[in-house]
Amino acid sequence: MYAVVETGGKQYKVQVGQTVDVELFEAKDGDAVTLDRVLMVADGANVQVGKPVLDSAQVKATVLGHVRGPKEIIFNYRAKERYRVKTGHRQDYLRLRIDEITA
Repeated sequence: MYAVVETGGKQYKVQVGQTVDVELFEAKDGDAVTLDRVLMVADGANVQVGKPVLDSAQVKATVLGHVRGPKEIIFNYRAKERYRVKTGHRQDYLRLRIDEITA
């Protein structure tokens, strides 16, 4: 059984027991969170698709912690103008463990 959920403006395909890194939202380590924007739930041949979301479906997860993504290097360069700027960025994520999918 798997589900497609939307959080932080992105969609994730999740299964029970899976860990997933999602966009940061307000939660503490060890908290139980419920993801209500479930777009699709599939269980074998039985597939339910929302228009746009399924009202009766929920995905329950546990917050494992706050993590940071890999460092992205941004390098701006303009030829023949002696202009070079190197900066970096690391995105903050929230690591979730999927505990239950209810349809």
